[in-house]
Amino acid sequence: MNAELFRVPPRMGPEAYKTYAVVSPLGTHFRPATCAESGCAHYIDGWQVRVEGLPPEMVHAAKASGRKYQEQQVAPGETWLVFEAGQACFRESQHRVRVSDRPPLYVVRDGDHRGNPRGTKARVHHSPDNWLDDFATHQQAIKDEIEKG
Repeated sequence: MNAELFRVPPRMGPEAYKTYAVVSPLGTHFRPATCAESGCAHYIDGWQVRVEGLPPEMVHAAKASGRKYQEQQVAPGETWLVFEAGQACFRESQHRVRVSDRPPLYVVRDGDHRGNPRGTKARVHHSPDNWLDDFATHQQAIKDEIEKG
């Protein structure tokens, strides 16, 4: 399957467009979290790691991590380390949760997915109402130009 996004080919250059977005950047709107805080499926249900195919240093790291596990021989050449639920997974350092007191940013940029050829600075509205008003005003201006012919 082609994972590329389908886009209708634009009729004008990017300078003729505006992009409206509601964003919550990872760096400002999220914080590191534990497995429990993030609702990590491995924390909730436990997880397993197949030993065969892992480099010896990773097998050693898993076994020496201090986490509770059972080693299960499923078949010849198929061994699993089965980790109990309720303990931090190996990806805990990657877990993030949203900072609840930070509202999203309401952004308007000149240009489109191809870029901002004028290099203008994005405008960040302080309320969703202002952002919606900007959007409606822009849409009305487009409609007025179309009606002019």
